[in-house]
Amino acid sequence: MINLFLRLQYWLKRVQVLDFFAPLAMRLYLAPVMWMAGTKKLSAIESTIAWFGNPEWGLGLPFPEPLAWLVAILETTGAIMLLCGFGVRLIVIPLMLIMLTAALTVHWDNGWLAIAEADGFFATDRTRDAIIRLDMAKSIVQEYGNYGWLTGKGSLVILNNGVEFAVTYFIMLLSLFFSGAGRYLSIDYWVSRWFTASGHRQIQ
Repeated sequence: MINLFLRLQYWLKRVQVLDFFAPLAMRLYLAPVMWMAGTKKLSAIESTIAWFGNPEWGLGLPFPEPLAWLVAILETTGAIMLLCGFGVRLIVIPLMLIMLTAALTVHWDNGWLAIAEADGFFATDRTRDAIIRLDMAKSIVQEYGNYGWLTGKGSLVILNNGVEFAVTYFIMLLSLFFSGAGRYLSIDYWVSRWFTASGHRQIQ
């Protein structure tokens, strides 16, 4: 039994040589998310500014124009930096702040779930109400539309817009803050190696 445990530990340590795949996977996952969020804001920047500033149907934030530009540029720039693995520990800090702000100002009142589900621990009165609306929409489509064709690639859902996605992205960014961009397949790794080698030569 002890030998089996030691062998398992040995092979688990050997697998650590591939640990750079974890931050790489998170970077490749987050890059298009940030890119789509940022470019969408930039392509409709006037609407984004209005949404940032309006207290009735928007976020009601102060200084909406500079904030909207700042968030949009940080998201698009962050996407490129994450993809290349350049300055990852630096860029994830403002991106985490954006995700935290989005979770608290945009999604918090909708509960946890991103997609409305009637049952389960995270279901709220808001999501149950969304399910009632979804059932009504389904009955209308079933009566007047081609329901089988419409749901051939997946069932109809209602976006609940809860904090689930924002929190998930925040956790992934937080993990990258501690792990860095990862070895081999990031600019950060090779820049760090160059500075380390350069500093070593100067000491000698």
